[in-house]
Amino acid sequence: MPILQALENLHPALWRAHQVARPSEAVLPSGHADLDAQLPGGGWPARVLTELLLPHAGVGELRLLAPALAALQRRQRAVMWFDPPAAPCAWALGALGLDARQFVVVRSRGGARGRARERLPAVDVLWALEQALKSGHLGAALAWLPARLPADALRRLQLAAQAHDGPVFLLRDAQERTRPSAAPLRLLLASAGPDRLRVTLLKRRGPPLAQPLTLALAPVLSAPALARAQSARGPAAAVPRVGVPV
Repeated sequence: MPILQALENLHPALWRAHQVARPSEAVLPSGHADLDAQLPGGGWPARVLTELLLPHAGVGELRLLAPALAALQRRQRAVMWFDPPAAPCAWALGALGLDARQFVVVRSRGGARGRARERLPAVDVLWALEQALKSGHLGAALAWLPARLPADALRRLQLAAQAHDGPVFLLRDAQERTRPSAAPLRLLLASAGPDRLRVTLLKRRGPPLAQPLTLALAPVLSAPALARAQSARGPAAAVPRVGVPV
């Protein structure tokens, strides 16, 4: 047996730099074939953090995640949201195949509007996320995190994610792309036009991807609205503003 092949077989977490890593845990298909072809294992990884970096909310992040989240809901697995930028909109989520009644939402005092006494301080939301991951009872977690985090916050979350048999998505500002992160998978998202998303793989267990991907998203615009957006040639025209941006 060749020496390099023998080394790869020592442990599933071992991989060579010019190859995309093999999964050491089960993965969850993203529902986007072009993206799965570039993700180690062919889907969203379990037991690790996945960072989605956004220029602003509503570029298509929920439509990107909707197929995977819907698959978890069909398995009766809970999905928790931590500090989403707006209240979940049941009909908008329903159009994506998601049941808003199966989401558990945790908010901090710095999150969306509401009575502050009913919300947790931001540091407590990080603690709640860490404990939820360690519980082993979640299907997936989505957390909209502030720009400035304690130095060890992501490391603690990555350690906690190792006990979570599912994906963990951290949604953060695109400006964080230049800062180090403990997340093994980092994607930069941007609008590529109406119902289209540009995905740049900043970090994965494997070689860098030379060119960004352009993914088709589930349509949310009516035919007249889509025509206006295409004629305007502006990405902002494709961003819906009802409930949680999708």
